Amino acid sequence: MANSGAAAVVGFGLSCSSVKLSQTPISQFSQPSRRFCGVKMAVSLDEKKNFTLKKSEEAFNAAKELMPGGVNSPVRAFKSVGGQPIVIDSVKGSRMRDIDGNEYIDYVGSWGPAIIGHADDEVLAALADTMKKGTSFGAPCLLENVLAEMVIAAVPSIEMVRFVNSGTEACMGVLRLARAFTRRQKIIKFEGCYHGHADPFLVKAGSGVATLGLPDSPGVPEAATHDTLTAPYNDFSAVEELFETHKGEIAAIILEPVVGNSGFIAPKPDFLTAIHELTKDNGALLIFDEVMTGFRLSYGGAQEYFGITPDLTTLGKIIGGGLPVGAYGGRREIMEMVAPAGPMYQAGTLSGNPLAMTAGIHTLKRLKEPGSYEYLNKITSELIQGILDAGKKAGHTISGGYISGMFGFFFTEGPVYNFSDAKKSDTEKFARFYRGMLEEGVYFAPSQFEAGFTSLAHTSEDIQHTIAAAEKVFRRI
Repeated sequence: MANSGAAAVVGFGLSCSSVKLSQTPISQFSQPSRRFCGVKMAVSLDEKKNFTLKKSEEAFNAAKELMPGGVNSPVRAFKSVGGQPIVIDSVKGSRMRDIDGNEYIDYVGSWGPAIIGHADDEVLAALADTMKKGTSFGAPCLLENVLAEMVIAAVPSIEMVRFVNSGTEACMGVLRLARAFTRRQKIIKFEGCYHGHADPFLVKAGSGVATLGLPDSPGVPEAATHDTLTAPYNDFSAVEELFETHKGEIAAIILEPVVGNSGFIAPKPDFLTAIHELTKDNGALLIFDEVMTGFRLSYGGAQEYFGITPDLTTLGKIIGGGLPVGAYGGRREIMEMVAPAGPMYQAGTLSGNPLAMTAGIHTLKRLKEPGSYEYLNKITSELIQGILDAGKKAGHTISGGYISGMFGFFFTEGPVYNFSDAKKSDTEKFARFYRGMLEEGVYFAPSQFEAGFTSLAHTSEDIQHTIAAAEKVFRRI
């Protein structure tokens, strides 16, 4: 079912002066019935101390001798924001603590999975019980059935599902499947959208590629991207032209229904509908990459939120509850091409492992409780409106938006409809803002080109602390 109302409008990246929030009175919503027990960390945000990253610096310098750039995923290195990357010691609820004892309100949430809060007590207890039986079987387990049934019941497009171990792996599998089913080779992706680091997708990619300002990655053969076509997000006429130029050759369009890897960018009204009709008219498949938006914009993901049912969907992040996971699924007739039911081969040693299945099951159970998404909408609207108001009051050009528990803002007038618009943002100012917020105990994604996330564990106090911190930092920069 499509959601209407101002939340979708806010998601369009409007300027600060024109953002409209949900018309539902905020007082109507309260935090869902299960409370998130915030563990008192070593240093409270209310207990001001000298901010130091000495231990993080020592650990990171050592890491640079052991791992490329000192990290296992590029954006963690703070290349686009400068300053010292923080090394995390522990997380709980909405908070994270680094090895220097600094505590932060976290709006990254492990890049999306922590939608019910970090280290949830019930999830941890369930994992402990599961671990007593073993961590990996390499054989079918009943937990796979349980999570599969939950995913199929929730996501409109999914009639059958295959679990894998990451979003990248899910997108690799779904691309091969789309080509196998249609017997066509070409795909369309959108500039600034990121679908993992598989060779065919590293063409005008977002996420870390955009963060680091990298060209299309070295090591990707020309042949791997020969059949990858690109268009600006939200530009329907450009997609029409590609179909006209490559008539009968396009297997699929893959897109983030709400872009999170160029910052937060929502679709224009009717863009997704038009794309859906275009693929149907041309015998191509529509693939929603919902690794980020799945179970975040609504329980049924972006496709339920917007009322658009694609042919295939990729998932990740939330369905693993913080453990490595991915999935792809769709119409039964398409999915039955996947081995061993059909000829399209894909396999994985740890796919469907009991730990990831357990964490996913208990995370989805929590999200299905009444009021979960209303609460996410409430706190996220308060957060983004507070940040935009504070920025404008301090004389900064800023725009942004949100949908449910996903948000973003840019230091540009807006609206931001695509990656070219996003690149107009003042990234140097964002870097100053980012470092200032870190010192105030607030952790955003260390890149202008990444979306932010709230969770059920965030409280109104967290939001107010964040807005107050933003007011201070905006005045300083």
